[in-house]
Amino acid sequence: MYVHAGEDIMIRSNEIIAILEKETVEYSVEIQKFLQHKEDLIINLANGDFKSLIITEPHIYFSPIASSTLQKRLLDMQDHGLMI
Repeated sequence: MYVHAGEDIMIRSNEIIAILEKETVEYSVEIQKFLQHKEDLIINLANGDFKSLIITEPHIYFSPIASSTLQKRLLDMQDHGLMI
């Protein structure tokens, strides 16, 4: 199954490693170092201010969609038996 991450981008749900809220990304020194190290993998889907960070197997996405909304969508898919 796929999750809409913003713009016209759909991410395979089984590739998602983590979904982090904006505040966690902004205030964590470790995450900032991680992002600097993985800068070539970052795709910014937020035309302006991002609301969440989605870490996947191939890429890292700055998303305009709130982490709570993304997590709710994943849980809804799981509840309806749509995820493996």
